[in-house]
Amino acid sequence: MRVRGEGLMAVAGNGHAVSWGVGPRVPSWVRSYQLRAVLADLCGAGAAATIAFTIRFGGLTPYVLPYLLVSLALPVVWCCAVALNRAYEPRMLGVGSEEFRRILQAGVALTAGTAIGSYVTKTDVARGYVVLALPLVTLFTLVLRYGLRRSLHRRRAAGECMRRVVAVGHPVAIAELVRLFRRERHHGMDVVAACLPGGRAGDNVGEVPVAGDFSDVPIAVGQYTADTVAVLACPEMDGQALRRLAWRLERTHTELVVAPALMDVAGPRTTIRPVAGLPLLHVEHPELTGARQLVKNIFDRLVAVALLVLLAPVLVVLAIAVRVTSPGPALFRQTRVGKGGKLFTIVKFRTMRRGAERQKITLVSDRDGLLFKMRNDPRVTPLGALMRRHSLDELPQLINVVRGHMSLVGPRPPLPEEVARYGDDVRRRLLVRPGLTGLWQVNGRSDLSWEESVRLDLRYVENWSLTLDLQILWKTWSAVARGQGAY
Repeated sequence: MRVRGEGLMAVAGNGHAVSWGVGPRVPSWVRSYQLRAVLADLCGAGAAATIAFTIRFGGLTPYVLPYLLVSLALPVVWCCAVALNRAYEPRMLGVGSEEFRRILQAGVALTAGTAIGSYVTKTDVARGYVVLALPLVTLFTLVLRYGLRRSLHRRRAAGECMRRVVAVGHPVAIAELVRLFRRERHHGMDVVAACLPGGRAGDNVGEVPVAGDFSDVPIAVGQYTADTVAVLACPEMDGQALRRLAWRLERTHTELVVAPALMDVAGPRTTIRPVAGLPLLHVEHPELTGARQLVKNIFDRLVAVALLVLLAPVLVVLAIAVRVTSPGPALFRQTRVGKGGKLFTIVKFRTMRRGAERQKITLVSDRDGLLFKMRNDPRVTPLGALMRRHSLDELPQLINVVRGHMSLVGPRPPLPEEVARYGDDVRRRLLVRPGLTGLWQVNGRSDLSWEESVRLDLRYVENWSLTLDLQILWKTWSAVARGQGAY
């Protein structure tokens, strides 16, 4: 079988000689995105240099000519700093926080380099210009990169700018991978073929065609014009087999990614430690106590107090609106289970009519699992439906955060009857305080199945950090504004 491009011959599958191209498999959209990223960085640095020069010096004089030259050179210097921190690499673009982290590193490195260079050379530098220019260039670059990312996510939602993936593993794991990638299309992964142990071409798994067995992976890459191979955890793909696969894929510059058995363990908890020539994956235990938890608690309460003060007029208006539009109190109180199984009273704006709890036994949930959810619940008032869609009914829970019952970010606060039916795995949700928002809030809300809600909550418990909290809080605004999955 001949695959695009001139290339080398190799033995694949049943021993037949196969050739494949050796040119780089870089999709055209990746090169286009990289070019736009460079242009965005140049524009951000140019704007920052202009603003800093104007504010610090005002106009052109012989004294400021060196700084004018510095301002003209700053965009190029900045792009070089970003490139040295590898923030233009294709695998960094469009997904995750690593792209933003590397831009921040470039800003810190350039600032430190400027300070050290001026000290060593005894150069008199206008500190006001540096203090303005370098933070601004970092900020503008982050904002522009975020805009590029949002544009990329919109295109991916329409099925564009996707990486074509050949998945390697067992049918159940591949079907789950296909489901996740199709639900979270912003990651840009589209599984176009699968290779199974003993797989035969013509079969299907997870609505994806089977291209053959493990020895047919390079053939499948060419046949389906894939640019990525994803290897899932399976005993057949041991170290030697994986190494040989990597050798065969490197000739076509096909990207190889490997999913470990610990699927929901975040990168910061894992490190590679070579022992006796073996790369061992060391997994840290989740940090559920100690100084980091203290910092999180202080952060939660300070932010909750600030939001209560800032949103006080909104809370008053909503409370009045609830009282006026339907008989009953403005606030709804309910017993929930918090950290360590302790009971507490949650506070929300009332969104249902009086007697709603008594009517519940006559209704049927739209979802399987322990949670009761109805898309068109007859007990919900018109105002309550609006507040639920945009999570306005949950604003009084800031009081629970201030009192230490809840956190800004965490698992869903469960009911006692739900906890009574928890299995051992699900009980790990109770190791941290429940949250006002969480991964479930920014990944589908009430549209999620019970199993998916549990998986996201456990992922948060295993991998929580203040940085992750900030990311979830940032994403919550867009999720609440869209109002999707809330009822």
